[in-house]
Amino acid sequence: MITPARYREARARFATGVTIVTTADPDGRWWGFTASSFSSLSIDPPLILVCVARDARCHRVFTSVETFRVSVLGPEHEALAVRFGTKGADKFAGGLFRPAADGLPLLDDALVSLLCRTTDQPSGGDHTILIARVEDAKVRRDGKPAVNADRRYWDLVPRDRR
Repeated sequence: MITPARYREARARFATGVTIVTTADPDGRWWGFTASSFSSLSIDPPLILVCVARDARCHRVFTSVETFRVSVLGPEHEALAVRFGTKGADKFAGGLFRPAADGLPLLDDALVSLLCRTTDQPSGGDHTILIARVEDAKVRRDGKPAVNADRRYWDLVPRDRR
């Protein structure tokens, strides 16, 4: 039987994109976390999935609100991704987010910002899987996505530039 530590080590070898997931609770307080467990699920209808740890302080909020935003990050956002992945950190310090018209925090310079509405919340072991319909997408045409592998952040270099 594999140990959690061994599985975590194996999983770290898989390169993933870097996202921050944000929302606001009914009192208007902002919440967020860094998520590498994010994926497109369906094109028609436009569905995504993201996983939130059951022991995360924000779990209760994300499983009780209807909408959230997924921000796809670039290499310039590494410090932000680390902060949102750190328990107890003041995640929204620094003024990089602003309230969107819907009241959710918006990172203006994210490569992609997806407004999502939760449709299902199946259990996934020690995580809850948030399946959500994408209601809107803001896409930045410049920049490149950040990648996380081996517990480090990497820049992508296109093959034609090697």
